[in-house]
Amino acid sequence: MFIEQAYKGNNEWWRVFVTTLMSTGIFILNFITFLILPKETIQSSYDIMNKMPNIVALLVNLSPFILLLALLFTLVYTIHQRNILSLTTTRKSVDFKRIFFSFGLIVFLTLVTFLISYGWDSSNVVWNFHPVKFLLLFVVSIALFPFQIGFEEYLFRGYLMQQIGILAKNRWVPFIVTSVVFGVFHSANPEVAEMGYGVMVFYIGTGFLLGIMTLMDEGLELSLGFHLGNNLMAALLITSDYSALKTDAIFKLSGKENSADTLNEMIISMLIIYPIILFCLAKKYKWTNWKEKLTGKIINSTNINSEYHD
Repeated sequence: MFIEQAYKGNNEWWRVFVTTLMSTGIFILNFITFLILPKETIQSSYDIMNKMPNIVALLVNLSPFILLLALLFTLVYTIHQRNILSLTTTRKSVDFKRIFFSFGLIVFLTLVTFLISYGWDSSNVVWNFHPVKFLLLFVVSIALFPFQIGFEEYLFRGYLMQQIGILAKNRWVPFIVTSVVFGVFHSANPEVAEMGYGVMVFYIGTGFLLGIMTLMDEGLELSLGFHLGNNLMAALLITSDYSALKTDAIFKLSGKENSADTLNEMIISMLIIYPIILFCLAKKYKWTNWKEKLTGKIINSTNINSEYHD
């Protein structure tokens, strides 16, 4: 099973410590900075980013994930002596059909819910389409978002899920810990400052959704597809002045939109859309034995603790 894939590598404590520290360092630093710096200083940093052209700010935010993903892969391959496939899936190869299906599902549901919402009340949404700016946004998004979502999925649902799982000897501890930490590490996003910590319900809830996908399907493919589709829609479809990544999207929330209303819409959407997504995936991939896959014990049945896998 997916968590047990970690037994195919070398898991001495110092290897886990080094890989975890180096791969999560940027999140830890960002989180600590957010906690200790005065609100005025944090706001000034947001202001600096807001003064940049949107496409430049997007490049600045996303480009580091190319190096971070390469670093994580290198650490797993060299320090843990594991191939990247074992970090990705239990299948013999990556199932790209699963990635595309999950991607298409969230894109479809996002567009449908947006059209319904827009048709119901479009007073707080303004047309923001500029062909040249949007084309640049599209190219940069397609090129860089796979690295950003790839790093987050391989780190949280891949490496940390597996390492915490073989340490705890069960599935429910890594499931809960990685979902909560995934949300907490997004607490420095501008949305939190604008909407309050209630938005953490959305981030942590998304972490739980992605964790269920990973454990029930025994791989990262579905979570990779969902995460990519979700982030692309957030960048390309609609933006706001307090988005984590301000973009030249097709639509923009106007100043009349209250952040509290936006938060309520996010949570309501999550409570409706996420169960639909899980229902569709469960039916298509015939998920069974939910209790065991989400909370069961971890048993080392590989007998491969230090063999190098090419």
